Order: sequence, then structure tokens, then C-alpha cells
Amino acid sequence: MATAIKLVIGASGFLGSHVTRQLTQEGYNVRVLVRPRSDTRAIDGLPVERIFGDIFDDQVLQLALQDCDTVFYCAADARAWLRDPKPLFDTNVDGLRHVLDVAVAANLKRFVFTSSICTIGRTSHSKLDEAPILNWNEEEHSYIRSRVEAERLVRSYCLDRGLPAVTMCVANTYGHGDWRPTPLGRMVADAALGKLRFYIDGHEGEAVGVEDAAAALILAGQKGRIGERYIVSDRFISTRELFEAAAEATGVRTPRIRVSLRWMYALGTLGNILSRLLGRDLMLTTNSVRLMHNTSPMDHGKAERELGWSPRPVEEAVREAALFFLWQAGQYPVHFARYRRPPPDGECGEFI
Repeated sequence: MATAIKLVIGASGFLGSHVTRQLTQEGYNVRVLVRPRSDTRAIDGLPVERIFGDIFDDQVLQLALQDCDTVFYCAADARAWLRDPKPLFDTNVDGLRHVLDVAVAANLKRFVFTSSICTIGRTSHSKLDEAPILNWNEEEHSYIRSRVEAERLVRSYCLDRGLPAVTMCVANTYGHGDWRPTPLGRMVADAALGKLRFYIDGHEGEAVGVEDAAAALILAGQKGRIGERYIVSDRFISTRELFEAAAEATGVRTPRIRVSLRWMYALGTLGNILSRLLGRDLMLTTNSVRLMHNTSPMDHGKAERELGWSPRPVEEAVREAALFFLWQAGQYPVHFARYRRPPPDGECGEFI
């Protein structure tokens, strides 16, 4: 195995931690850039070199990129519900620019950038591929606008400054090791623990297992075409199907009560009002509701053809997520041996 280093930025996050784990399992020398206060449970115990700092510190970035041949950029602020969108642009655009400025001088073979399927656009008549239609009304959603601007920035560095970038448009990810968890992961956890009684009619979108998404990024680092982007998703699926898979995995009752999107928008409007009155961010807003259904079915055939990527059915990843959440809640299924039993006194368990 070559001695060149693989750098993962955003390694403490859900997807970044799986990229890190798979790289170490494949025998690569792996370095991670993490903030000093990051929750690193997902990568604790892995044989990686840690650089502490953030993406706004150019000196730290130069140290992190030294002797690297591939960067896996998995950092993003996905808090679509924020009242003030400035933190989204600070991290997703301005922070990224700091990294790109250092990366263009680092003699990299690949810069694998994690983007989102929301940057592709929408259609009502066919499956979308990677062609950049970008037909969102970008003013309607700050989070989407920040991700679109980030992807445009990467493309400009690729075309104008020679950055060997490959862009991965990743769907909603599910699977084990969702420690914090993600917003949709939290709903899967509630379904797995029998706490979720309802499903949202019309809440659907592209989804992929997190291990499969990580594998796609690593393949892109090996043979992704520079300047291209790839859809990383298994299929278009309703959250009702996802919740049913989670509930069936743990043997609890599946959610039965149907809630319409109209009601969700009403609740989101109420969330907007309460957020303003209370002076704090609430997760349920009209922006977060809009993301529940404003995507279209997509075709990941390009990733299959060019990267040799073949995802498992996302339901398998959801079942693994359900068992992980069951374990995390203190219920230890004998048939699930991926994790060790957590130690006493509230300490976190060790990820194997």
C-alpha cells in the first residue's frame, strides 16, 4: 500500500466517520481534521493521525494537507431550519474556500467533495441524472442556496485553478453509528423504539446506506473523473417505508397514523412564529418541511458504470440503524454483535 496520506475533513460526522473507518480497513494511512471539541465517538480507537483545528485556520489546513494525495471533504452545516442563514454560508461556502485555497497548492490526485442531491434540481416527468439543471428557486431556501454555491465554488477551482475535484451528490444517509443523530435518523430511532405513531404522507426522497455512500466516495478518490459529479443514492423511497423497515427490525408496531403535508406546513408555519417569538431556532419550520418532499427520483447509473459502485437496498441500512438505536437505548439484542455493551457510569460504548 502506498504511503501517501488520505485526509478526511469532517471525520467526526456521520458520513465522514464511515469514510474514515473504511479507509483504515483498506490499509491506508489516514489523517483526520477535527475540531478540538468535536464528538469523536464514531472514530475513537481507529488508527488515524488527528489534526486539531478548523477549516478557517490556513496554517492548520497546510499541516493537515502535507503529504496527502487525496482529500475527502465531508464537512457541511446542514441545519436547514436556522433563522439566520449566515452560519450556513460561513461553513458551506467561506470555510470551503479556505480549504480550496490550500488544496490547489497541495499536489493532490483527487479532491472528493461531498455535496447534496438537492443541488441537482427537480423534475416531474423522468429520473434525473447529473446534468446540472439547477432549477430551484434558490431564494426560497438558504440551505439549498449554500450547497449550490459551494458546488459552484468547487467547480470554479477545478476549471480555473486545476483542482482535481470530483463532486459526490449524496442522498439522505442511514445506517449504524449515527451517534448524534441526524434529523431523519432521529425519526428512524423513534420508529425503531416504538415511539413514532405517525408517518407523513408525501414525505419521500432519495436515500442510501451510509456505508455504501462512504464506499462511493472512496471509489471516487481512486477513479472518479476530474470535474465530474456523481449521484450517490440507492432509490427514491417514502419515509413510511423507512419507518416500517426500522420498526420491523426491532419488532415494534409500525407507525399507522397518516399526517398530510398540509398539516406539516401548518406546523412549520407555527414553528416559524414560535421561533421568532422565543428568539431561538426550532427544527420544525416551513424550510425543513419543504425539504421533506421537494426532490425528484434520480438515476445513479453513472456511479455504477464509472466507479463500479453497487449499493445495497437502503432498507438493509435502515434495519442496521434501528438495531444501533436499540443498542444505544440500552436494549442489547443478542443477534447484533457490531457493538460492545456500553460501560457503566454513562460512558459511551466502543464502536467495533
